[in-house]
Amino acid sequence: MSRKTFSLVALAALAAATVTVPGVDGVAALAPDADASANDQFSLSGAADPAPATELVPEPTVFISEEVVQPLPPAPAAPVLTEAGSLGELVGMIDADAALLSDDMRCLAGAVYFEARGEPLAGQLAVAQVIINRSEDNRFPASYCGVVRQKGQFSFMRGTRMPQVRTGSAAWGRAVAIAQIAHQGMWQSEAGDAVFFHARYVRPGWSQRKTKLAQIDTHIFYR
Repeated sequence: MSRKTFSLVALAALAAATVTVPGVDGVAALAPDADASANDQFSLSGAADPAPATELVPEPTVFISEEVVQPLPPAPAAPVLTEAGSLGELVGMIDADAALLSDDMRCLAGAVYFEARGEPLAGQLAVAQVIINRSEDNRFPASYCGVVRQKGQFSFMRGTRMPQVRTGSAAWGRAVAIAQIAHQGMWQSEAGDAVFFHARYVRPGWSQRKTKLAQIDTHIFYR
């Protein structure tokens, strides 16, 4: 290729780059000035060539012989049962099959059953919430069974053993449902972050040093 032919190719490449770059600033940056045009004319007439323009080399096309599979977006998490209009309605939506319960969940349901089965559902949920809160507080054991079995904490316990539960009763079914609702955080409890409670007909000395959070039927809850 002669020097004159190479200059024509370079000018054509530079002109194409000037036309295809969008935006005013880009065009201004790539547009040749008057001096450059003059030099180009001298180059075409056979005079010394100006400095060669930067050659724009397109990237080679890559062909993939294998099928490209786009990753699917992750499946949405299962919705929490929050469409219930009341706690009682939510309890009725829960599968209370005790055969599916882990040991920890049996301890949680058992505490609700023995401590609050005669309470309204809000009171039962509050008792379950206290046990859950304790299991997350480093002052107490780190499991539901550990909290329930802690010495001197629950009067219904026989040492570290829980009394026999009437598992076929409606009260047990409600306790199991409440335990699952509390464990999964399906319904906000009035007890909040309470870790202590007592019956309202007693007044333990420690209650004066705690912050009262709620009173639900026969129980008062503290932080």
